[in-house]
Order: sequence, then C-alpha cells, then structure tokens
Amino acid sequence: MSVTIKSAREIELMRQAGKILAKVHEDLAKVIKPGITTKEIDRIAEEMIRSYDCIPSFLNYNGFPASVCVSVNDEVVHGIPSSKRVIREGDIVSLDAGVIYKGYHSDAARTHAVGEVGKEAEQLIEVTRQSFFEGIKYAKAGHFLHEISGAINDYADRFGYGVVRDLIGHGIGTQMHEEPEIPNFRQRTRGLKLKPGMTLAIEPMINAGRFEVEWTDDDWTVVTADGSLSAHYENTVLITDGEPEILSL
Repeated sequence: MSVTIKSAREIELMRQAGKILAKVHEDLAKVIKPGITTKEIDRIAEEMIRSYDCIPSFLNYNGFPASVCVSVNDEVVHGIPSSKRVIREGDIVSLDAGVIYKGYHSDAARTHAVGEVGKEAEQLIEVTRQSFFEGIKYAKAGHFLHEISGAINDYADRFGYGVVRDLIGHGIGTQMHEEPEIPNFRQRTRGLKLKPGMTLAIEPMINAGRFEVEWTDDDWTVVTADGSLSAHYENTVLITDGEPEILSL
C-alpha cells in the first residue's frame, strides 16, 4: 500500500482547498430550505466552487453528472441532483462536495435538518457528526488506522445504529481517492501506522436502522435497505506530530 506523505507546500495547498470547501458548505447550509430543488442546490454549489477559482471534484468523476451529491432522507450518499426532487420541511439532506485547488483535493460532507425534523432525525445527525470526532481522537502519528474505524463504530453502536460497510473513507491529495481505505466499522487488524503528512478523508455514514444498503437504478444513489434515515459527516484531516488538523472546517 503506497500512502503519500505530503510536503509542507502540498499541505499548504490542501489547507487552502479545505478552507474554501468549508466556506462552500457554510454557504450551502443557508440555501437549503423547503421548496428548493436538489438541482438548484447543485447549480449554486458549482457557482460557489468556481467563484474561488476551484474545480468541482465530483463533476464528471467516473461519469457523475453534478458538482455535489445531494442525498435526502433514506439516501445514504451519491444522490444525483434533479429538478424534480423538491426539498420539504422535515427532510434531512446530506451534501457531499469536493474542490480541486491548484491540483489538490478537499472532500467534506454535512447532513442538514430542513426546518422542524423529528427527534430521531436530529439525534442521527448529531451522533453521525460526533462519531467522526470520536474517530479522530486516534488520528495521530503512532496510532493505527483501524483505531479510527473502531472508535466510529463503537460510538454509533451505543445508539443502536447501523454503520454502513459497503462505503468507506479514503486517502486524498492530488487524487480524490488515494490509499488507504478507511472503514467506519471495527476491523480485526490494526491497519497501517499513521505518520505526519498523511491526509485522510474520514467519513462516517450511519443509518438509523440496519447497516445494509442498496444501489438504485441510476447506479449512483445508495439507499438504506430498510428505508431508515441515513446521515453522513466527512472532513479532510491532516495527521501531524500532535493533534490532527481538520482541513475542511
């Protein structure tokens, strides 16, 4: 497994990419309201990304037709924006977006509550977010990759949630998907030893029900097999000599 260690210059470029993506997510949060279509969210996202002289990482990636994945309610990830899909009060909406800045990628996802949502939905969003922070307690030089996976899994388990197994996090840099693969569920092995300069996209995808998922007919959109709600939280993280640096916050 060849995991790239980033130089100081590369880290600075990824830092800039992450700052831009954090701002894009912050601004997109303000446009998610009842009545907006997922296609309109995508149009706004692409405009924002390009306004920072960045390229949307997702657009045309393996044929994906949009700049942001917009996944609603039981959609886990990779929802294709559509002019027919209207966001409604009570929905939960996961936005997964990436930017390329001067050849370097940043990748991050957030799940948003639209207006008043049920207690279950609120808790799922918060637990998914917190599971990321539980995981990155171990994102430190000298620790092992799968300690991150175990911590995410253990936290979600406390709430009886299903941790998606068919989709995982990844290394990131000049490519959106690099080594290593980063599962969100407990592993039997320790995984690789973390070193300063590694950059990782850590992204818990948590279902309110069981962990199983299915792909829909568009071959992109992933949904929960039992129809339960799903949430997604992701950041690009730099391993340092000390605490991890979250580049996309």
